[in-house]
Amino acid sequence: MLDFTSDIADDGLSSRTAEPARDNDRVLLDAYSNAVIDVTERVGPAVVRVETGPKVRSARERGGLGSGIVISPDGLVLTNSHVVGSSKEIRLRDTEGFVTDAHVLGVDPDTDLALLRADGARDLRYASLGNSKSLRRGQLVVAIGNPLGFESTVTAGVVSALGRSIRSVSGRTIEDVIQTDAALNPGNSGGPLVSSASEVIGINTAIINGAQGICFAVASNTAQFVLSEIIRHGYVRRAYIGVAGQTAPIPRRHAVVAGVDNKMGALLAQIEPDSPAAQAGLLPGDVVIKLDGVEINGVDDLIRALDRDRIGRTLAMDVLRMGRLRGVDIHPVERKPAARQ
Repeated sequence: MLDFTSDIADDGLSSRTAEPARDNDRVLLDAYSNAVIDVTERVGPAVVRVETGPKVRSARERGGLGSGIVISPDGLVLTNSHVVGSSKEIRLRDTEGFVTDAHVLGVDPDTDLALLRADGARDLRYASLGNSKSLRRGQLVVAIGNPLGFESTVTAGVVSALGRSIRSVSGRTIEDVIQTDAALNPGNSGGPLVSSASEVIGINTAIINGAQGICFAVASNTAQFVLSEIIRHGYVRRAYIGVAGQTAPIPRRHAVVAGVDNKMGALLAQIEPDSPAAQAGLLPGDVVIKLDGVEINGVDDLIRALDRDRIGRTLAMDVLRMGRLRGVDIHPVERKPAARQ
């Protein structure tokens, strides 16, 4: 005689075990959904559509479309510099359909950020900038914007990586960039990347064509720095020495003779007349390996070292010239702000 008692008991136990598992999954999914819903309801009304170009366009005139985030009730709006470009006419449309003109307070192509002010708009819904240094890989993030013209679109994902570097339209490296897998498309540019605490921790800026789940946002701490500089000066202050260069390897024999450890340096290809570099006696072909005590392993390191704190100071610079180490003193000046055409 066959005994099925144990099998029946096992089936009963399995079904009872599966039910709590399904309940736990449901609870987790509800928590995830509620987090995204809460972020959307709190930050969504502060996201605006940024339209550029004339209101009535001819066949030859084309406008742009992007997103922006209101960061103060009196109408300060952060977006990308490539969204506003050189446009003289800019309009903002909120989630309720209200449209207002806006003007540019300042742009920083080096970080692809721009600050706008809405004309005649007050007591707007706004969002707060968070601390991007507190982010962790795998953390939930929400992107809100107007991809491909579809207004108030919400996507969610996680922080894929931190501390990335990407090249801006000006050629300068944007540091401390956030990589995320939240789905972004053209039109999301300038929109916020938001944490589960409803704080803006990034400004969406770049998408890699052909890639899936690889998108980038300028960190909120960088945006905070740019914001404060534009409000104070109208542009971001950086040092200037008047050179054009490229990253180049240092021949091992030159490094040994000079007694330096650098494998790479910043090769100067061009020196502008009457610039700080020309006055310091730098020549095309010099390879910069140190500036103000900071080791220079390429042109990006040189650009990064020329920040606002080194404006107006006399700095010690080490260069390799014809394989021999030379020291020069250079006096960086303030770089002229980028002009909007």
